[in-house]
Amino acid sequence: MHYLDNSATTPVLREAAERAFQVMTADFGNPSSQHKMGIEAAHILKESRETVSDALHVTPGEIIFTSCGTESTNMALWGAARRRKKGHILTTAIEHAATLSCCKRLEQEGFSVTYLMPDSSGHISAADFADALQDNTILASMMLVNNETGVRLPVEECGRILKRRCPEALFHIDAVQGLFRVPLTPSKWACDVMSISGHKIGAPKGIGALYLKKGLHLSPLLHGGGQENGLRSGTEALPNIAAFGTACQLRAASFAEDVRHVTALKESLLVGLRARLPWVLVNGDGEIPHVISLSLPGCKSEVVLRILESDDIFVSAGSACSRGKESHVLRAMGLDKARIDSAIRVSFAPFNTDEDVKALLDGLEKASAALKRG
Repeated sequence: MHYLDNSATTPVLREAAERAFQVMTADFGNPSSQHKMGIEAAHILKESRETVSDALHVTPGEIIFTSCGTESTNMALWGAARRRKKGHILTTAIEHAATLSCCKRLEQEGFSVTYLMPDSSGHISAADFADALQDNTILASMMLVNNETGVRLPVEECGRILKRRCPEALFHIDAVQGLFRVPLTPSKWACDVMSISGHKIGAPKGIGALYLKKGLHLSPLLHGGGQENGLRSGTEALPNIAAFGTACQLRAASFAEDVRHVTALKESLLVGLRARLPWVLVNGDGEIPHVISLSLPGCKSEVVLRILESDDIFVSAGSACSRGKESHVLRAMGLDKARIDSAIRVSFAPFNTDEDVKALLDGLEKASAALKRG
């Protein structure tokens, strides 16, 4: 099998799965219980929070565990909006559906929203960001790494601009695709809230986290027993949390080598495409090697996917959350319909190999020959 859809999800690391199993079957106490097993569970929760906070270079008290990146983003955007009741929100047209759907709903609630458009390479201009700010801007939300093109957005510069122009506004960064792709330093990016997710780095599905800057208070989405500093009530999903911590430990230990390895895989793919399929187009100018968008003019992406799948090669036609819809990211970049309809997304992880790249090149050559002949 050649799995190259790691922006959608990743296999659970063996050590993370073993850690989750241990917590599910042996250390299964409720962290809120006052007896010995509860105290031991609370210790696991504390250790896991410390490990995840280390990945973001923040303090453990600034980490709130959630069920996923989507919940983290919803918590950030709705919490920020409820602080001010009305005002202007600035985001981009290439965000994840979690952000875009929240913003559309907030528009219905009476907030005004500006959606910045990218250029043809997929980049967002910091100058455009500055021009779009308004006197009543209360929130800006921007992804760190685009999940379809691998483009890195200028969060550092935009954060500084926001705080200089609108010091009371909050800055949210969606770092779901950035975790262990680039070093995360929200405290240096004027970031108030940041979303991350576990299943993109080898933890199970169903676990995410929100960085919440110390001293900042948001309205919770869930009410109940007051877990997670009152922001996310409900018994903590301790097996998933512990697995998330283990995955962070492992990925942190191999971070530099992983980036070098994935960079080499992307370069090998590009070299192979130039030699064997020079007519294939690269969409966007992504700085992050883990994600690359390709278009095969004349070849419908869904048909290419089926041909690749027949040889156990797995890529996607875009974001997994788009469910077959036309890519809003590529459309915002101004690409024509034929190019969008023939686009596939290849996304690497550290476990991928040169054999995966070779298999993909063989598969693309096979698919293009069949479709162009047809």
